[in-house]
Amino acid sequence: MSQNDVSTLTEIMTRFTGYVGKRLPTDVIKKLEELRSKEKDELSLAKVVYDSMFENQKQADLLDRPCCQDTGVIQYFITAGAAFPYLGELEGILQTATEEATKKAPLRHNAVETFIEKNTGTNTGSRIPWLDWEIIPHDDSCTIEVYMAGGGCSLPGAAKVLMPGQGYEGVNQFVFDVITSYGVNACPPLLVGVGVSTSVETAARLSKKAILRPVDSSHPNADAAKMEKLLEEGLNSVGLGPQGLGGASSVMGVNIESSARHPSTIGVAVSTGCWAHRRGTIRFSADLSYEILSHKGAVL
Repeated sequence: MSQNDVSTLTEIMTRFTGYVGKRLPTDVIKKLEELRSKEKDELSLAKVVYDSMFENQKQADLLDRPCCQDTGVIQYFITAGAAFPYLGELEGILQTATEEATKKAPLRHNAVETFIEKNTGTNTGSRIPWLDWEIIPHDDSCTIEVYMAGGGCSLPGAAKVLMPGQGYEGVNQFVFDVITSYGVNACPPLLVGVGVSTSVETAARLSKKAILRPVDSSHPNADAAKMEKLLEEGLNSVGLGPQGLGGASSVMGVNIESSARHPSTIGVAVSTGCWAHRRGTIRFSADLSYEILSHKGAVL
């Protein structure tokens, strides 16, 4: 490993972090187009709002500017092979990439030091950017998911431990209570991530991992996948519509991530992504060649 390699990886992640703030992933754009087509009245307010979203994306691309003024707290979800040669350098690389992207993209300054109540001006601070690690044995690649967690979407998430007698009906009730109470603080149609686990902290982590999945993906367990569809259908029947102004759809989808749990508890958590769901996935090989998985045809 050379300093030149570290600089190369830092520069790529600087550009990719800024890119994610300006251009939505391919699956999200496709889903928004699909939801617009479900609005039957061509003159409806819902279609006008969807069209304004697409115009927003066009202008963000043309002007090379963030597509939402709240570029969020930067979070990196790292799935790294134990043999990835830059594993020990990644924390510093991503810290520097965040600082550089803040200046070059530019990104709004959103890191305020707790208790000090001072904005750092760099989008970095104690434990920020937040790094979530998963290490894969016998592998030398590294996949990094960039997520911009805005103040109205996933950051006001909610989690609770249910008693086992509440069962999966209790999970459904919790999701509906959250979305119909705070969910409109985010900008619909929402991508809803649900974590079902054994405690609040594990459920919360899984709910965030859920909104990093592609919009139309499904849980590998058939019963969980069925719950995803039932929740999606139920939430859409609420009719929040784009920007909460009414329409055929409330959500882009519902993704559930789960783990085994203690028999006496059911941990459940909800995280939401706005329609402007700023996430991106990039995969590096050991030689630093890379592939952008989230944005078809993206060029940094």
